[in-house]
Amino acid sequence: MSKTTLDPVTLAVLKGRLEQIADEMDATLYRSAFNPIIAEARDACHGLYHAETGATLVQGTTGLPIFVGAMAFAVKAVIDKVNREGGLEEGDIFLFNDPYDGGTHLNDFRLVRPIFRHGKLFCWLASVGHWLDIGGNVPGGFNARATESFQEGVRIPPIKLASKGVINQDILAILAANSRVPQSNYGDLNGQLNALDLGEKRLIELLDSYGDAVVTQALDAFTARAATMMRETISALPDGVYHFEDYLDNDGVTDEPLLIALDLTITGDRMTLDFSRSSAPCAGPLNIARSTAVACCYVALKHVFTDVPANAGCLEPITFIIPETTLLGVSPPKPVGGYTETILRVIGVVFGALGHAMPERATAAPFGTINALSIAGHRNDGSRFVMFSFFGGGLGGNPETDGLNHGNNPISMATIPPAEILEASYPVMFTQWALRPDSAGAGFHRGGLGAIYEVEALAESGADVFLLGERGKFAPFGVNGGDAAALNQFAWQTDEGERTPPLASKIADVKIKKGRRVRLETPGGGGWGSAWERDAHQIVRDVRLGYVSVSAAREKYGVIINKDGSLDQQATNALRDGRTA
Repeated sequence: MSKTTLDPVTLAVLKGRLEQIADEMDATLYRSAFNPIIAEARDACHGLYHAETGATLVQGTTGLPIFVGAMAFAVKAVIDKVNREGGLEEGDIFLFNDPYDGGTHLNDFRLVRPIFRHGKLFCWLASVGHWLDIGGNVPGGFNARATESFQEGVRIPPIKLASKGVINQDILAILAANSRVPQSNYGDLNGQLNALDLGEKRLIELLDSYGDAVVTQALDAFTARAATMMRETISALPDGVYHFEDYLDNDGVTDEPLLIALDLTITGDRMTLDFSRSSAPCAGPLNIARSTAVACCYVALKHVFTDVPANAGCLEPITFIIPETTLLGVSPPKPVGGYTETILRVIGVVFGALGHAMPERATAAPFGTINALSIAGHRNDGSRFVMFSFFGGGLGGNPETDGLNHGNNPISMATIPPAEILEASYPVMFTQWALRPDSAGAGFHRGGLGAIYEVEALAESGADVFLLGERGKFAPFGVNGGDAAALNQFAWQTDEGERTPPLASKIADVKIKKGRRVRLETPGGGGWGSAWERDAHQIVRDVRLGYVSVSAAREKYGVIINKDGSLDQQATNALRDGRTA
């Protein structure tokens, strides 16, 4: 069939059908996974990838974009293995979690499966999901004190899990022997295998219906369209070099800040992202591999340029400079377990630099930490449990609205696991799950509010607690005159009273007794624009809802609230006029 016969309607139909394949794969895993982080939080994704390059062809609408971006490198790692060793056949499935070769951190397991048509490789299907525990010094894998990847869990390079459709049981035995909760991992693995089965079935049905040549032509068209749209989008921005910097609190080992610096250059229809000024590789687990850094830039750009299709084409006009001399391009055995914190800061500096290029669209910083909290121990019947979860916070104010209260970070489509699910799965009880007053950055459009989570240990033996978070020292920034948000805070109860981490946002080896609690207070988002220009009646509403205290209304916004909760217009006018006089 001639390429000219693929009309826009056919392309639109094929685009929807292909995305639906990835969406169905996502849904299959969500509904069958044992682990709440996949089943409820949706910490997983699926996609279709190019047969020769591994480039992203199609991603779903519900999976984690950060995984989709990194998976292109993961599929390329499998392609390279096949090119070296040969022997690829129908029914083969590759498994690995190597964070330096297309992965993210050791908990994220990738399955890659070739799809053949008439004896020829057509494309690859891939699945990734966050397994609950894969060994290492800390249950759940988020070891804030790790100085080598060996302390974070077992690292598995690309290996053939299945040959011609037959699973290698020895590999399953090795995986089970290296986890505190092997049954959970086994359930997640089977969910991913089922998702791949369904994906292959749906893709074959599509190919039988439209023909291999037509679908291939459509995939090429989607990639070319994304590249063209990204070039046009970049061309509309003013040429120049734009700089932005932000910091991580520390690496969990040494209490010194880590710089994430971006020099963004726009020249015509091309963009260069240069991270050369960022800090050197660190001792602790806040490093990331180059593939992860590129993937999170992909996520950031897609957040800003929402009309550009989500495939490898959108990166064609982009050049990345990520030296190995920075913490954004490390090699083994540098620890990378806290990658989530670093990619959030990378995404933030991309937002910040683009905000300089187009200030009318600048958005304040989101809360910028997943607060990876692990609570582990033994149930009263002696069985092992590992509760890992991430938590929400406020998103940044923007040119149109206030930031979202208690949202998730802009790295994913994941949701915050419900308290009811966590309580049903583990011997814990949430004694508080609430919005955090005064946590949002003040602004003409204020940031969204963070949250307060308080968790009580219920098992007779208590529990071990581990936290790998951020924003304990460097608050989410505001833009266009908006204020920064509140800092992240964590505390736990002891016989001597309440304690907080010496490194602000990271702690390991904390033991709490039955009935004792830990409390996490997450940041809000930064503010957009001058807070003293915000409508005073909006502040009255915020105070009434408990978002802003009476004292903060006065100090941050110049708004005076009467004892009955009403606006004191005269005093407010005097205060605001005096400030601008």
